Amino acid sequence: MNSQPNRPRPRIVGIGGTTKAGSSTEKALALALEEAEKAGASTTLLAGPMLASLPLYAPEDLARNEFQQQFIDTVRRADGLILATPAYHAGISGLLKNAIDLLEDLRDDARPYFHDRAVGVIVTAFGWQGAGTTLTSVRTIVHALRGWPTPLGMTLNTAEPIFDPDGRCADPKLQAQFSLLARQVVEFAVRQRGW
Repeated sequence: MNSQPNRPRPRIVGIGGTTKAGSSTEKALALALEEAEKAGASTTLLAGPMLASLPLYAPEDLARNEFQQQFIDTVRRADGLILATPAYHAGISGLLKNAIDLLEDLRDDARPYFHDRAVGVIVTAFGWQGAGTTLTSVRTIVHALRGWPTPLGMTLNTAEPIFDPDGRCADPKLQAQFSLLARQVVEFAVRQRGW
């Protein structure tokens, strides 16, 4: 993909996980970002423990701490994003929702919110029931923030074996989906930037 050595590398930011470092959601997000790097991107992982350090979003409080400002600035510079959430009671996690709410600070930017950026979505769930509903919810949020959800959105049933002991994907078909989702984000970013 990035065969031209002087072409800029798109910046892809992965946001998600849980408060538990190394969660299934975080592993899935990390795998997608690895595939984005193979497709020629530079990547940044904003995982659950970092998201947990963000104070609860309060629209009337305009003060921002170091973690909030770092998060906002990282997303501001992103050419594409991958969001990953567990399905909690058939919905997006509060951790990811709070982080997304903080992106209201991007409303007056030249590229507000997720404007003109592809956004891949990964949902993990212990069972299938809540995964599809949560995927639809996150994709709706991406639309509301002026982003472009990738054609492929992934749902992973963590009740089935997904990862080997080293955290690698144990299912070649799922690995192919991680690769496709990442390529869709990277290729859209390259086209939008005119590289």
